[in-house]
Amino acid sequence: MATHILRTRPWPIWLKLLVSLVLLLAALLVALVFFPWDALREPVNRYVSEKTGRKFEITRRLDVDLGWRTATVKLDGLAFANPGWARDPYLVKADRAEFDIRIWPLVARKIDIPRLALFSPTVGLQMEQDGRRTWALGKDTSDSGTVPSIGLIQVDTGAIDFLAKHLGVDLHADLSYDSSRGALPLSYRIKGRYKGQPLTANGRTGNVLQINAAGAPPFPVEINAAAGQTQLKASGTVAKLAGLDGIDAKFELKGQTLGALFPLLGIALPQTSPYALSGDLSKRGKLWSVAGLKGKLGLSDIAGDMRFDQAGSLPHLAGDLRSKVMDMDDLGPLIGLPPTARTANAVEGVAPPPTITQVKRPAGGKVLPTAPLDFERLRAMNADVKYTAERIRNVREMPLDSGSVQVKLNDGVLALDPLDLGVGGGKLVGAIRIDAAKNPADIRASLDLRGMQLARLFPKLETTGNSVGRLDGRLNLSGPGSSVANWLGGVSGDVAVLSGRGQFGNLLPVFATLVGGDIIKFLLRGDRNVELRCAAIAFDVNKGLMTGRTLVVDTTNAVFTASGQANLAKETLDFVVHPEPKSKSILSIRTPLVVSGTFGDPKGGLEIAPLAGRGLAALALGAINPLLALAATIETGPGEDSDCKGVLAGANRPTAGAAANGAARAKGARQP
Repeated sequence: MATHILRTRPWPIWLKLLVSLVLLLAALLVALVFFPWDALREPVNRYVSEKTGRKFEITRRLDVDLGWRTATVKLDGLAFANPGWARDPYLVKADRAEFDIRIWPLVARKIDIPRLALFSPTVGLQMEQDGRRTWALGKDTSDSGTVPSIGLIQVDTGAIDFLAKHLGVDLHADLSYDSSRGALPLSYRIKGRYKGQPLTANGRTGNVLQINAAGAPPFPVEINAAAGQTQLKASGTVAKLAGLDGIDAKFELKGQTLGALFPLLGIALPQTSPYALSGDLSKRGKLWSVAGLKGKLGLSDIAGDMRFDQAGSLPHLAGDLRSKVMDMDDLGPLIGLPPTARTANAVEGVAPPPTITQVKRPAGGKVLPTAPLDFERLRAMNADVKYTAERIRNVREMPLDSGSVQVKLNDGVLALDPLDLGVGGGKLVGAIRIDAAKNPADIRASLDLRGMQLARLFPKLETTGNSVGRLDGRLNLSGPGSSVANWLGGVSGDVAVLSGRGQFGNLLPVFATLVGGDIIKFLLRGDRNVELRCAAIAFDVNKGLMTGRTLVVDTTNAVFTASGQANLAKETLDFVVHPEPKSKSILSIRTPLVVSGTFGDPKGGLEIAPLAGRGLAALALGAINPLLALAATIETGPGEDSDCKGVLAGANRPTAGAAANGAARAKGARQP
């Protein structure tokens, strides 16, 4: 009886509902598994075409594999048109396509595709300056909400075109897949223009490209590219193609000038000689880093570490660079001069800049660099980079030994501060400041020369073992400008070079004073030292005109005084040097020395009138008795010792007015 009661007891309502739901889900699952998805192909074609405003067609078959979170959609034959404004007719056209799509984000109208596989595709990507993109799937192709998020892409043989006219980008890539290539089965060839320059590239990658896949291992990549005269070789891994994130690679970079990287990479580097660099490149988020940088800039070696951070409103470049040997010829491009022939041909595989063969300076022409300085680049980023050269060679007229500089760029203001150069056994220290926020730029230079050995300016004197006094000096100049030439042509300030006691071989002042008797004594008895009591060469500078304030060299043999001007705008010289011997001698033809001409073609000569007077006297006396002609060349030695303390004090003070004001402004370039 009890058994009968148990068998006939009705199920609770909740159990009936649960069983019904399970049976319904099972029936639905069976229906979905065996559902003829291809029957939906035409409705899907019409729906997508209507929603996107362009033709979408699955040409042969549609199939779907459903999962709890993700569905795999398989398309046999795919043609998806581009918007009418695009150059290429199709966004994608492929023999087959397969993609995984997350189901639940579709509720919020988000398209999340963790994997996309294309077989023999042609892809046409294009973006416009107003924000339109061919891969935006809504009718409004600038609506970022309808842009799908794609994780991994698998591609076999195919082609991709990418056009962005406003960025100067027009590229075509051919792809081929071969599993026998091991870890890098996908090869590519790219041709077109990048940032307005011709670009060619080739290389290999892994079979899966990570557009924006979280948690996936980085995929390997190799590239060999050339844009204009810039050549790049790199191999490593990339975690995400979207934003080029997670890069770890070794690279080699060559080119005619680092300045050419500005339009390519947005890094405002200076103009340089041809270069070849290598190192380890990494990128995390917005931070690019180069470790173990090494190579050469022209004839100079370079090494160090660099960082380029794009996170702020302006990108920021920082680093520490050094050279064991820096060649002076490599500094020319920094101030607008072309590289010399020797440095332009120093990097193998890099063609010399065309300016090498084009620039021929006419005899006597202007020598100051007239090339406009690119101040726009100074406003493109901020920077803090230190550079040190352990040794400087090929210095010619200026005996530089070593140097270091801290380069700081902040909101368009460039400061070389501190600037520290070893010069002739002494130091040239100070700062240079360029405010590119103004037009023309406000440029200030404040430099001090400390303890340079005078003999280092004259190698012949140094080799004789003569001990020569030290030089001290300063340069404080300020003014507007857009090139080295027009800045110097309008600067105001103070320039001075001073020397205290020292000694040197007497041949130099002998020839300068043209005292023949001393020349004979030198030839008969050999060299002997002459004491330098003091020297001061100082100029007031007013809008490019350098006027001699104090021009005196006092030795135990003679006093030299000079007067005149140097015009930095016209690059002309106009000086008269007056030698005053301090001892009696014969065979003297002492007369003022005139220095004229231009910076490119200076000229020196004697004032004719005093020399002609002595010449006529010699002729007249010679007519009476040839021995009496010597009387006309006897020098009675009127020269007297100068007041060295007063000379140096006067040279130390710029004249009040434009020169003093310009010097004070220039000193403002230095850090407090």
